[in-house]
Amino acid sequence: VFGKDINLILVLSNLSSDRKSVRVDMSASTILYTRRTVAEILKAATSVELGPKQGKHIRVKIPYTHYGKYLTTDKRIQVTALCEVMRTHGLKLLVEKTIILEDTNIIIKLPRRVVVNRAVSLEISYANPLPEPVSRCVLLVTLMNQQVKINLAPLAPRERSRIYFEFTPRRAGPLQLQVDFSCDKFSHVKGFVTIAVAPA
Repeated sequence: VFGKDINLILVLSNLSSDRKSVRVDMSASTILYTRRTVAEILKAATSVELGPKQGKHIRVKIPYTHYGKYLTTDKRIQVTALCEVMRTHGLKLLVEKTIILEDTNIIIKLPRRVVVNRAVSLEISYANPLPEPVSRCVLLVTLMNQQVKINLAPLAPRERSRIYFEFTPRRAGPLQLQVDFSCDKFSHVKGFVTIAVAPA
């Protein structure tokens, strides 16, 4: 989840009946959705001895403090592990994983029934998932082809807050509400719901 430390496990298995020495070079970078690298955030190397038919786990931790300021709005991190079996004429195996960090910031609560030409109040809750305070918080609400910009108070580390948003639907049928939350440390955290508007 965005804002938290990332914990990964690399599983190495020796399927042969011989003892193996494996060198593992690990790296991680923040990337764009096109896979273009933005910044390297981790580089580590280790060696592992594997007995016949033995498996071992290598734990990797990427703290938020290492990746937070280099993350783009794509919220993607590419992790690679180059595993080289020693004394086997350069036998190598490359393992890659792309991590897409989830947002759990925006929660939109609707009343049970929404009726055309009747005022509706929605609860929009938003959060700071980071271990540090954020400021310049802005909520952009898009509904019925109109945008409303709402300036919000700063949020303490891990704080959740809420606002109430009132509107009156003018026609029956599905209506899409989109919410976009930004602040000084991250931007464009989105949430949306489809509202079923009943006839009067």
